[in-house]
Amino acid sequence: DVQLQASGGGLVQAGGSLRLSCVASGLSFDDYAIGWFRQVSGKVREAVACIAKDGATYYDDSVKGRFTISSDHAKMTVPLQMNSLKPEDTAVYYCNAKSGPHRVWGQETLVTVSS
Repeated sequence: DVQLQASGGGLVQAGGSLRLSCVASGLSFDDYAIGWFRQVSGKVREAVACIAKDGATYYDDSVKGRFTISSDHAKMTVPLQMNSLKPEDTAVYYCNAKSGPHRVWGQETLVTVSS
């Protein structure tokens, strides 16, 4: 089975940094795109950053220039480096693996940015 385990969330002051990690098992990065999503209570879950099977990356406009997604095939991890954090980045973050119609969600990790 495909499993994703997210970690790295926490409380940070505005302007600070956090590094989220998504550890994947049961899949190959050659077959799956991996993404980070976030959700604020009462709002729709939104894509933050994704890395495709070919290594191409996508960022939501709200995080461009501040967040960096990468993949480590040897460690089977997809880190999300988050710099210059803003209070509006506060959310529950999820990692996700997608291959065609098959989508798997990992556990959540909470990011809180204080002003």
